[in-house]
Amino acid sequence: MKVDDIRNQLRRRGVSGTSALRKPELVKTLARTMRSEGRGGAARRSTGPAGRPAARKTTAAKKTAAAKKTTAARRKATSPAKSAPAARATGARAKATGTRRAAPARAKATASRAKAAPARAKAAPARKAAPSRAKAAPSRAKAAPSRAKAAPARKAASARAQAAPTLGPASSRSIGSSQLITSLADRPERPGRSLVTRNHEVIQRWARARGAKPATIAGTERGDRPGVLTFNIPGYRESSRIREVTWDDWFRTFDSRRLNLIYQEQMRDGRQSNFFRTENPNREDG
Repeated sequence: MKVDDIRNQLRRRGVSGTSALRKPELVKTLARTMRSEGRGGAARRSTGPAGRPAARKTTAAKKTAAAKKTTAARRKATSPAKSAPAARATGARAKATGTRRAAPARAKATASRAKAAPARAKAAPARKAAPSRAKAAPSRAKAAPSRAKAAPARKAASARAQAAPTLGPASSRSIGSSQLITSLADRPERPGRSLVTRNHEVIQRWARARGAKPATIAGTERGDRPGVLTFNIPGYRESSRIREVTWDDWFRTFDSRRLNLIYQEQMRDGRQSNFFRTENPNREDG
């Protein structure tokens, strides 16, 4: 049966207040009502002649039983609502009790922190060592300028080491007797002085002053790389075998073979000199 059918059956039997009941409770109520009706019928049959007085008693008994069942149903329906506040009140009491129990633990933790505070205060003087670091800072600052001054000297030394001539078993004697030129600031000691360098800027300045172009000797190439390095100077050592190359190719070959350039800026009489020679320290040809 559906819930609505059960409620209709109860209404017909005079039972009210069933709207708040669920199906299991409605079924129990209907069953009790039907049992009470059965008992009332048996009492009528056992009491003797059927008549109006007996019928009236049976009806009164039915109404009394229905009223009792209705009251019981209402109590059951209202009991969950009443129990909820009680449960809430019980939970609140339990929380309050837990809070009270936690209070001593918090008090103990506060006391331990208070005891630890003096130890921290004693440890604070150790931090006063920071001024010593602050005093050391000026000494470092003073040392910085000296390092800055030493940097150019180191760079100059490195440039000289890179521009220093490469020595080998095939190095000529003129390497030892030539003046080393390591930068554009270096000048010959006197006119006609033999010079030696490996500095790219010095070599390019010497070539531009004479209109010279980087070149190689045709027929001496090694694969796709230049062979013997030379310069194409207009009016000086002109040859059909001279083939011009780029500065990048010229210097790439110059550095890979660790060549030296022996040259002159001026002749002894002060005139411009076009003398140059690339020397390979491991063999005679450059």
